[in-house]
Amino acid sequence: MSIAIRDVGEHDLDSVLALNNSAGQSILPLDVERVRFFMRHADYFRVAEVSGQIAGFLIALRPGTPYGSSNYRWFCERYGDFLYIDRIVVAGSRRGAGLGTVFYADVTSYAEVRVPILACEVFLEPRNDAALLFHGTYGFREVGQHQMEEAGREVSLLVKDLPSFAFVRENYLENGGLPDETWLSTRARLTDTPANRATGT
Repeated sequence: MSIAIRDVGEHDLDSVLALNNSAGQSILPLDVERVRFFMRHADYFRVAEVSGQIAGFLIALRPGTPYGSSNYRWFCERYGDFLYIDRIVVAGSRRGAGLGTVFYADVTSYAEVRVPILACEVFLEPRNDAALLFHGTYGFREVGQHQMEEAGREVSLLVKDLPSFAFVRENYLENGGLPDETWLSTRARLTDTPANRATGT
């Protein structure tokens, strides 16, 4: 089985939408407008291809995005800079094969050269012990709990400190920026024009 993690393309959006909305109650639903909002604004939006088929995706954002999620706003109000994992989805037929771990390794690699903290939330209603255990063993810690106003569900708010960032900041970000390497580049985004702009609310 070959796995490729790559930036999302516009041609992937139908597959992303279908995967998201078949993922069950642990993932909030999306519509076309919201998927395209993420395509324009997400700092990290990558898909996993397994043998040529989309098998999952992960979306993450830094502060400063016009995104209405109350969980995202909670982190914006308390932390200066971070990468917030809004959602990770793996196709049902591929769960248990390690794709979640692959995605988290990749998003951590992306984050640790840009921000000091990786952030996310896990639903407590209904309680998702598998997700809590996964994040706990991956180095996340709870920094709060929050009732999502848009979903009426309690979540655990988690952060993971990225100790490598201090080295990157002192040696690169404050001294000319990151090297010009493909694996360090920022992903291309859709052009945000008045005809296709979403508010994120």
